[in-house]
Amino acid sequence: MVSIDESGFSTEQTTFIKAFVSGFCQGRDSIPHLGQDSDGRFTHEVEETVHGTPIDDLCKEERIKHTKNGLDCYDEILANALDNKFPEAEDVFRYKFHGLFHVAPAQDSFMLRCRIAGGALSTYQFRGLAEIAQDWGPGRADLTTRANVQIREIEPKNCPAVLMKLADLGLTSQGSGADNVRNVTATPTTGFDPTELIDVMPYARAMHHYILKNRDLYGLPRKFNISYDSGGCVSVCADTNDIGFQAVRVTQDSIDNHPSEISNLQPGVYFRMQLCGITGHQQFATDCGVLLTPAETIPVAAALIRVFIENGNRTNRNKARLKYLVDDWGFEKTLEETQKKLTFPLRRFPLEHCEVPNPKDKQGYLGIHPQTDGKNYIGICTPVGRMSVAQMHALADIADQFGRSEIRLTVWQNLIIPGIPDDKIQAAITAIQATGLDHRNHNLTGGIIACTGSAGCKYAAAETKGQAVALGQHLASKMILDLPINLHLTGCKHSCAQHYIGDIGMVGNRVKIDDGSTVDGYNIVLGGGCDDQQAIAREVWKSVKATDINALIEQLLCTYLAQRQDGETFAHFTRRLTIEELQGLIDQTKLAAA
Repeated sequence: MVSIDESGFSTEQTTFIKAFVSGFCQGRDSIPHLGQDSDGRFTHEVEETVHGTPIDDLCKEERIKHTKNGLDCYDEILANALDNKFPEAEDVFRYKFHGLFHVAPAQDSFMLRCRIAGGALSTYQFRGLAEIAQDWGPGRADLTTRANVQIREIEPKNCPAVLMKLADLGLTSQGSGADNVRNVTATPTTGFDPTELIDVMPYARAMHHYILKNRDLYGLPRKFNISYDSGGCVSVCADTNDIGFQAVRVTQDSIDNHPSEISNLQPGVYFRMQLCGITGHQQFATDCGVLLTPAETIPVAAALIRVFIENGNRTNRNKARLKYLVDDWGFEKTLEETQKKLTFPLRRFPLEHCEVPNPKDKQGYLGIHPQTDGKNYIGICTPVGRMSVAQMHALADIADQFGRSEIRLTVWQNLIIPGIPDDKIQAAITAIQATGLDHRNHNLTGGIIACTGSAGCKYAAAETKGQAVALGQHLASKMILDLPINLHLTGCKHSCAQHYIGDIGMVGNRVKIDDGSTVDGYNIVLGGGCDDQQAIAREVWKSVKATDINALIEQLLCTYLAQRQDGETFAHFTRRLTIEELQGLIDQTKLAAA
């Protein structure tokens, strides 16, 4: 017979319930409530994510963006300006959404990075940038490898004035840093280059403004680069971008001879879409088989960016560029997902049935060149992209007096003044030389590029700008080259100076010496190039002291001149030799003696 107590339960049931409740109370912290998972979250509540990634799995930068959009930190910029105070903690990252970089410990100040569509500036804007550098900066500005302008040494108290001045000039720095679409670049001679297929400046500007006007295109998994190549003679390094739009021509013959599914394809100028250029990771952009009309480039790029936003890696910064999403998916799935966001079909057409542009003029951004309108443009060498305020004002005066009141920036840290009539060329040249700059195409020094270096960047392991200038001066005093070469000095693995596409590339590296301390040094790569000379440079020497660089490069170039085959460029010379053969070109004892 079963015994029933006053509660109505049997003895066995009462014993079980008491044991369960006792165990639950003793282990309250480890035993979940009903309806909760092992972490104490209620299972009926949807876990919060960022585009499918759980909040707890986000990397540091993604958590910062999730907590507060970087575009919304202007109040902090104003408040910190009142106390001349630098941002703290997460706001250091958010300031970059406004183009303000706190570059401590290299410099306890801000660097301003502008956003200049296609690298085109009016002289009014160029003078305004000079005024910012004079009033709130160090009295100079730097041209970058994205046809952009950076101004350093800005104090917190001056940040609002700087941003307002930019707006007054018709410029902005919004989205020029952090995980955003960076400055949209374009062939610097577009619109007046006799060899180009199409003027791409209207499309670069349209892309620029589309990005600015759409808030959802900020806060990507990582930065994103877009470039337009008009098919002209001057390179814009479009194949180093996440999206490179390359102008091509489709003829009636190619349409007739290709059994295409595109029934209404008309002859004319189109763009090939190249994807996933990221030379710091040793990869060029690859043609993905898509042919676009010029007007289609903006919606297609926007759709692809949104696919990247929704599906890019937000847990590992090293795998968060577009390249890694496409590596996982392949081109077909990437294009299928892009297609879902478009109202028109993506047009597939083989690259081999398109007429591609002529080879690039390696240093066509320097010197005097004819324009389509019978006038001329003059390309000016600004050594490692650095200009004083006085030089900036003088160049603006030259562009007003002799040109069409416009200045074009290049991705080679130089600038171009267009619209100069034949009868004013000599006067313009005289005025340029009076600034201390030069228009002449010097095969050794005309292609030297350097990032900010350790003088202004906490990541850099070498003082690149100063060492680059010294290297150029040394080589120019020792030899004459009959063919141009490019020398790229970058301070760290981020490769802001794109060392992998240089004939000679150098990446900063601390080198240990006998007493155990370290000095500036470089790893050296050889044989890089882009466009029709596309190649990733190969590493030949590691940990070369900066004090040995001048002698090593001098010896290398002298050996090239002595051993090259007829008309062989330096790039071709280095590419046909093995790493061991290249290393054997240098006598290390001569470096020590030098």
